[in-house]
Amino acid sequence: MTVTTDAPRTRTRGIWRLFVYSGIGAFMFFVPLTIGGKSTIMLDHIVTFLQVTIGSVLPYYALAIIVAGAVYPFVTGNWKTSVIGTVFSLFKVVGMVVGVMMVFQVGPAWLFEPDMGPFLFEKLVIPVGLLVPIGAVFLALMVSYGLLEFIGVLVQRVMRPIWRTPGRSAIDAVASFVGSYSLGLLITNRAFKDGKYTARESAIIATGFSTVSATFMVIVAKTLDLMGQWTAYFWVTFLVTFLVTALTVRIWPLNSIPDTYHPDATPQPEEVLTGKRLSVAWLQAQEAVAAAPSLGINVWRNVRDGVLMAMAILPSILSIGLLGLVLASYTPVFDWLAYVFYPFTWALQLPEPMLVAKASAVGVAEMFLPALLVAGSVPVVKFVIGVVSVSGIIFFSALVPCIMATDIPIPVWKLVVIWFQRVVLTLVIVTPIAFLLF
Repeated sequence: MTVTTDAPRTRTRGIWRLFVYSGIGAFMFFVPLTIGGKSTIMLDHIVTFLQVTIGSVLPYYALAIIVAGAVYPFVTGNWKTSVIGTVFSLFKVVGMVVGVMMVFQVGPAWLFEPDMGPFLFEKLVIPVGLLVPIGAVFLALMVSYGLLEFIGVLVQRVMRPIWRTPGRSAIDAVASFVGSYSLGLLITNRAFKDGKYTARESAIIATGFSTVSATFMVIVAKTLDLMGQWTAYFWVTFLVTFLVTALTVRIWPLNSIPDTYHPDATPQPEEVLTGKRLSVAWLQAQEAVAAAPSLGINVWRNVRDGVLMAMAILPSILSIGLLGLVLASYTPVFDWLAYVFYPFTWALQLPEPMLVAKASAVGVAEMFLPALLVAGSVPVVKFVIGVVSVSGIIFFSALVPCIMATDIPIPVWKLVVIWFQRVVLTLVIVTPIAFLLF
């Protein structure tokens, strides 16, 4: 379909919502503020404030979400819809058991090692359990009142030819890098269910843009003693991540996912533009505002989706994530898996190629583990793994459960294939850069 600038003028009634609601949402997600010596987005400040002020209550809040998430598939019958559904439902039950043990401090000693249960519960479960539902409130403001359409039109020329996604997906990419992959996936899933993305576009966005946040990148950089090179680390990671995505969208399995819409959605494909881009962007924003639901309905719908996503994520983090940590710490599984990457790390002439290969492999369990493995290595290795841990994107402790909690039709085995592709491509691209910097 072609849109020209002489399209009929849409209603301007309520256009203030574009500026007020979208402005509030964008401010909460994208504008860093320094409060109490900490510079981050306002949404993260809110989560931190809650953790400080009502920290003693949060484990019980998280446990309530975990229990609800473990029970929900059996109440709705979703546990028997597929083999994967059954497996993940059982993992959620295991996560519930682990959650009870963590909150009430009962269980084997190894579970309470600092880098086991406490790491998962305090660094992932509680923050994600707060971030997703609270973020959903402001997400409702940011994506439903024209901003998505306005930005989408302006960057369409870049997004479509390079990443084969609509211009509006730029919001998802920025939300993930600045905010959180869980929030980015919440945006992606809502747009897919609304008919704004196809299955292939949603899969590309979920596996190519849903990185850990910049705030978590700071934790990685601190662990690897890279804060002195923070600017270089951030921008190299940003560019490499999206360059790798531009490559993976052109190869199997991403290019084989059907370009179809959600079965319950009315397709709303992004239109091909001619004429003055800014004028068309303004027209489409007006149309979106005119069609938007009331604030109350919109917030309720997004908060409901956010709570359901948190219910799906939290018990999976405590089961699948814990399994990955146990395998990495107490078994040779990742030592064996390292041999898959060793030919690449050896050919790239990286120092300690087997260590780099193991660190690359262990990232599929939890993205923070690679940094722990190479924290004592040389700067080149630390820089490479710092980028790989973010650019690999897919890890089982949190992102895979997040994707499985959405309607995006991409099976787990394809996620593993995409992860492997991303790690290899990242190693090939970032290694020469690391040698130039160090």
